[in-house]
Amino acid sequence: MRLIILFLILTNVFLPITANAEQKDYGDAIIIASIADARTLIPILASDTASSQACSQIFNGLIKYDKNLNIVGDLAEKWEASKDGFSITFYLRKNVCWHDGYPFTAKDVEFTYQKLTDPNTATPYSGDFKMIDKLEIIDDYTVKVTYKEPFSPGLSSWGMSIIPKHILEGKDLNKTDFQRNPVGTGPYRFKKWKAQEKIELIYYDKYFEGRPYISRYINRVIPDEASIFLELQTKAIDYAGLSPIAYKFKTQTKFFQDNFNKFKLPGFGYTYLGYNLKNPLFKDRNVRTALDYAIDKEEIIKMIFFGLAKPITGPFIIDSWAYDNQIKPREFNLEKAKQLLKEAGWQDSDGDQILDKNGIRFEFTITTNQGNDERIKTAEIIQKRLKDIGIKVKIKVLEWSVFLSECVEKRNFDAVLLGWSLSLDPDPFDIWHSSKTKEGEFNFIGYKNEEVDNLIIEGRRTFDQSKRKEIYHKIHKIIFEEQPYMFLYSPESLVIIDRRFQGIDPGPAGIGYNFIKWWVAKEKQRYKNVIQE
Repeated sequence: MRLIILFLILTNVFLPITANAEQKDYGDAIIIASIADARTLIPILASDTASSQACSQIFNGLIKYDKNLNIVGDLAEKWEASKDGFSITFYLRKNVCWHDGYPFTAKDVEFTYQKLTDPNTATPYSGDFKMIDKLEIIDDYTVKVTYKEPFSPGLSSWGMSIIPKHILEGKDLNKTDFQRNPVGTGPYRFKKWKAQEKIELIYYDKYFEGRPYISRYINRVIPDEASIFLELQTKAIDYAGLSPIAYKFKTQTKFFQDNFNKFKLPGFGYTYLGYNLKNPLFKDRNVRTALDYAIDKEEIIKMIFFGLAKPITGPFIIDSWAYDNQIKPREFNLEKAKQLLKEAGWQDSDGDQILDKNGIRFEFTITTNQGNDERIKTAEIIQKRLKDIGIKVKIKVLEWSVFLSECVEKRNFDAVLLGWSLSLDPDPFDIWHSSKTKEGEFNFIGYKNEEVDNLIIEGRRTFDQSKRKEIYHKIHKIIFEEQPYMFLYSPESLVIIDRRFQGIDPGPAGIGYNFIKWWVAKEKQRYKNVIQE
């Protein structure tokens, strides 16, 4: 699944906001809170939320999703797909320039493709583009992409941001300073990045869809939810995610009702406990199944999320056609868990209240990231419940960049508590195919199942949605039965935005799709306008 994270993804509106007919004004800034700093501003390397949010404002893909989740042109004005599903011809916009004034052409598309498929590029997104047999430049504004076989996610994959050939040709993307000083074609151009403090972007006045009304886009790093809430109370930030307790209780005051609008966004991903399948503790499927029986997901949802989440059983967006709603979460059953562990040879042979087998105690560490209190509390509930069946769990909380670079990417963990934000096309290749286990790729638990591999490939070759649905339901069933993850919950995304922003027009695609049309009336602008530098 292409984890191209869309800014403010899907939405159901808590309080409706509509633009009025008055004159739209330019100016002001939007200040967004993020619990972690970005890792890179090269979009084909960006796999974390903070990096992807900034990249989404700096760069464009060939296509994007509109308000109603239809694929529409972005850098491509239009396209033609062959009837046999083997090729797509893109007709690119003319008169689009990079932020340095250099013209955007088909050579940039070709260069991006080459970098995505270069084995020396540490990108997790290569899978879709390795399906391409050849990419031909017909002329400066026409590109024909021919696939090795019919490839159903082909069109949606070109939401991947395009990078500039004239700047990056001949450079090692893994080391270039471009990652901290990017040049794109998007509505905002890069201004500054103060590590662990903020990323600041400034409007691009020659943007092909028109200059965005909001002059500055600032992403501040505020490493925990409590501090974010305090910043909201002083109106030092304009947009933030809320914890369930803040959304449901702490923001039910006159101050927040007068100054902010809240949104409740449906889950566009899920949270899971992922096992390192090379760890001997987790090699037995019956053991993993026992752990699943031992955790009450409804308890987590009730105690931590106040009902603002849903239990999940598989690797797809819970509200998508690919998700099999007939597969229900396992019942919470400690006795069943104990029985399965006993059958697998785990018992307390020395009376210390911890299961052991062949002289090895069943103890492991759950590692998760700083700043997400819900994950930490979830880990604590898992710790308590597994203690009830004789398993000792330690919890390690790491700063986000350290968590990714030293723990996840290097496979240096027993189990990780983490979440995926997923793309609209349900193709699970990048996360679940056995070929995607290199450092920096997404199958970091080391999952391998030949039948799942074959089904993933079959799904990529299938254009009929009803047939794809059958394939993905099979994948869902196999993965649920094998439990390489303990699937936990799909949390609703809870966000709050300062009321001065107008032009927000909610739809099936959310609220961020038309961000360049948001605006603030001159008399309500909080930050001075800026002049392009």
